[in-house]
Amino acid sequence: MSKHYANAKWEGNLTGGSGKYTLKTSGYEGTLRFSSRFEDDKSASSPEELIGAALASCFSMALAHALDQAGHTPEKIETSAEVILDKTAAGFSITTIVLKTKGIIKGVEQKEFLETAEKTKKTCPVSRALTAVDIKLEAELG
Repeated sequence: MSKHYANAKWEGNLTGGSGKYTLKTSGYEGTLRFSSRFEDDKSASSPEELIGAALASCFSMALAHALDQAGHTPEKIETSAEVILDKTAAGFSITTIVLKTKGIIKGVEQKEFLETAEKTKKTCPVSRALTAVDIKLEAELG
C-alpha cells in the first residue's frame, strides 16, 4: 500500500480569505483564493485545477504502462485536463473533465491506441476515484 499526503489551510471567510496547500513529499506549496476558483483570476490554484493535474498525471502514467505492456513503449504521452465546475441543483459540482492526450509511440496503430486510451480512462486509479464525474477523452497519435 502506498500513502500520499497533502495539507491545506484556509484563513478568513470564503470570498475574502485565502489559503495555501502543501504537497508533503515534494514540499511544493501553492495558494488558493475564491477569485481563482469562481472568477477569472488565474493568480492562484483551485481544488479543481489540482484534481485536473492528478487525473492528467495518473492517466498519462497508466496509458504509458498499458501501451508498454502491449509491446509499444511510448516516447511521450502528454495529457491536459479541463475541469468544469458548474452550479447544479445540488450546488457547485465538478460535472465534466475533458482529457486531451497526445502520444508519440512507434509501431502502434491508431485503433489500438484509441482503444487502450479509452480503457485507461476507465481504469486508472484517479479515474476510478472520480466515477461521479463525466470524463471525456480526446486522443491522438503525434
